[in-house]
Amino acid sequence: MKIKILVLVLAGAAPGTAWAQSPSSTSSQSGSTQCMAGMVMPACAQTSVPRPAQGPDTHSTMTLQEPEDPEKHTGENLPAPELLLDVAARPAMSLADFEALANANNPTLKEANALVRRSRDQARQAGLYPNPSVGYQGEQIRGGSYGGGEQGGYIQQTIVLGGKLGLRRDIFDQQSHSDQIGVEEQTIRVHGDVQQAFYTALSAQAEVRLRQQLLGIALDAASTVHQLANVGQADAPDILQTEVEAETAKVDYEAAQRQYLVAFHTLGSVAGKTDLPVTPLQGDLDKLPDLPAEQMVDSIVSDSPTVKRAEQEVAVAQARLKDARREVVPDLQLRAGEQHNGEQVSASPVKSAGAQSFATAGINIPLWNRNQGNVEAAKAESERAQQAVMREKLRLRKMAEPLAQSYLSARFDAERYKTQLIPRAARAYQLYLEKYQSMAQAYPQVLVSQRTLFQLQIDYLRSLHSCWQSALALKNYTLAGGLDGPMSSGSPTTTLNLPNGGGTQD
Repeated sequence: MKIKILVLVLAGAAPGTAWAQSPSSTSSQSGSTQCMAGMVMPACAQTSVPRPAQGPDTHSTMTLQEPEDPEKHTGENLPAPELLLDVAARPAMSLADFEALANANNPTLKEANALVRRSRDQARQAGLYPNPSVGYQGEQIRGGSYGGGEQGGYIQQTIVLGGKLGLRRDIFDQQSHSDQIGVEEQTIRVHGDVQQAFYTALSAQAEVRLRQQLLGIALDAASTVHQLANVGQADAPDILQTEVEAETAKVDYEAAQRQYLVAFHTLGSVAGKTDLPVTPLQGDLDKLPDLPAEQMVDSIVSDSPTVKRAEQEVAVAQARLKDARREVVPDLQLRAGEQHNGEQVSASPVKSAGAQSFATAGINIPLWNRNQGNVEAAKAESERAQQAVMREKLRLRKMAEPLAQSYLSARFDAERYKTQLIPRAARAYQLYLEKYQSMAQAYPQVLVSQRTLFQLQIDYLRSLHSCWQSALALKNYTLAGGLDGPMSSGSPTTTLNLPNGGGTQD
């Protein structure tokens, strides 16, 4: 009996596209890849080979396991679970769709913008002038026939000298600038996480399709060996081993489906839409980004919003130092009022001193407390902020260098898998099948070549995924943590320059 050579094809145009594809989407091929029987490649022509429907009677001919003992039967022929049957009918979503969802729903972006508003309002509050005071004043008050005493009212105002209000306001203005950079930084973090999660899910989707096709090949192989056994060209070990391969393919197919479900829900969480129904993803996993990875390391260090924010923190620290030095300038306390003096200045006729005015002015003398401790502390904070800039640059370089090499390595691996390894493995598999057909090769060697081909195809997908992850990390300045709270140099205090605080700083 002549064995049918198994042709492995992919049910879609590229690893990253949706399950349902139009015939026109399969016309493009890579000129550098030679497609042949047994290849699952995104650039190979999509010859439709339907996979046998699964059911309790899948491959009804697969009943005889041991020709020497026809009544002997081990295990059952159960179908693989289909967890994504309803997904393919839904509209596919692209990366842009998820980025738009994240912009609208990710709470950390709203947090980052709230920090900017908080700093602006704190700057406004810090620069407000102290409220005046009014009151009653009475002295030497006596009753009875003597009368007398002084009673009246006054108004009091603190005059803030030395431009301290402007310096206090400038601290929060600088913090506001830092928080504005933080919005840019958090946006990159969120988009970076969305992109990473999207291509992880896209890779998982491609693996589902690949596992589905590999399952079809394994089932066809098992069916073929059963047919050969019926004519005496295969024995029990061949049959049992092909059934093991088929069952393993079912397990892998089920695991791949669940991996896609996990990846999609993770993507939805980063985008801020946990109730998003599972849909196919639309993207081109095989079209790798072409980045000057090694040159990007320097641009990451110089242009990263993390470094810009650290540099802005230096400006915040310097603003605090200027304010600390100026706080030694005392405020002027002014007080003036009008009162009635009841002291009798004439007995006949009785006449009191009458209305009189008073005024006082004073300042604190910075004799013992000249704010020297706060000044030195502000100097130390300024030095720390400057060192933090250098630390961030070194940290980014430490993270970016391995990513650049990882990107280059993964891109090299993917290209070799696509153009060198998989074509050779596919050809070897085809030749082993032909030799087995002519009874010149034992079936275990066919299984070994099949496993090698399958594993290379899985490794190719994973090299694509690794390349995308490294490339996206480089493009997003190594920033991650799209659900981590944004950072702020300010304080959440609501007791800054209180109306009854006399104009003193919090």
